[in-house]
Amino acid sequence: MAVLGSRKKQEETTENTVEQQEKKTKKKKTKTKKGKESYTEIPAIIGYGSDYHIYHMTKKDRVAAFLIGGCLTAVVCQIFFGMPIVSLIVFFIGGIYAGPIYQERKLEKRKNALLLQFKDLLESLTASYSAGKNTLDAFSDAAEDMSHIYGKDTDIVREVELIIGGMRNNINVEELLLNFADRSGLEDVQSFADVFRVALRQGANIKDIIFSTRDIIGDKIEMEMDIRTMMAGNKNQLNIMMVMPLIIVVSLNGIGSGTSANSPLNIIIKLFALGIFWLAYKMGKKVTKIEF
Repeated sequence: MAVLGSRKKQEETTENTVEQQEKKTKKKKTKTKKGKESYTEIPAIIGYGSDYHIYHMTKKDRVAAFLIGGCLTAVVCQIFFGMPIVSLIVFFIGGIYAGPIYQERKLEKRKNALLLQFKDLLESLTASYSAGKNTLDAFSDAAEDMSHIYGKDTDIVREVELIIGGMRNNINVEELLLNFADRSGLEDVQSFADVFRVALRQGANIKDIIFSTRDIIGDKIEMEMDIRTMMAGNKNQLNIMMVMPLIIVVSLNGIGSGTSANSPLNIIIKLFALGIFWLAYKMGKKVTKIEF
């Protein structure tokens, strides 16, 4: 009776934790509709886990974003208008506005890297469960495998170590996986956490569940990577097409007299052309962007 009571209490605790995680996710979605300023980061159950919906830029990132954005805008301004003072002013303006764009790129790159690392994590867990190891030992072996493949300072190693630390502090593994899924923002991690939770609560064969889940999620991730690889070629073509107008303007400036290069009419035409180029670039980015 005491064992049944303890098991029932553990199931109730798990249900309460799952409900809390779902409420956190709903709260997060509601807040993000109002804007990024109202977003509340999802904390880890134990330790210091990252919320992968947000990328916190370091000083190095801020300097890199400022220099890259400033140099690009200043070069474009100098090519089109040939006025160093204006180009210098545009350098500072472009550097300031380049921060959010750089932050978004870094966030996307980090999540893509985490997805690939998670795929290898599933492979390691599958091998450990095949050898008859329990959940704690399986994740411990996975942490060693991930540290050898990617290094100790990578996101997936830190997340697996958080899961191991939570289990050693008597926190249910399904709670830790659900928390990781909420913070990652990756659908594949969420699917794995949900399947793992149901398998444990229903008393299913974890080994078979991990096998089938690994195959399904692994194939899905590989398909996503193939699509991203194909779209990378189109993105490179878009970037090349955006450079061509600059080459044409440089060529025209080289063969022209330049006596009326900065006349009011020419400045208006050049501004209008730059607006068209920027609009075309934004439309091209929207076409080549795929949401999974």
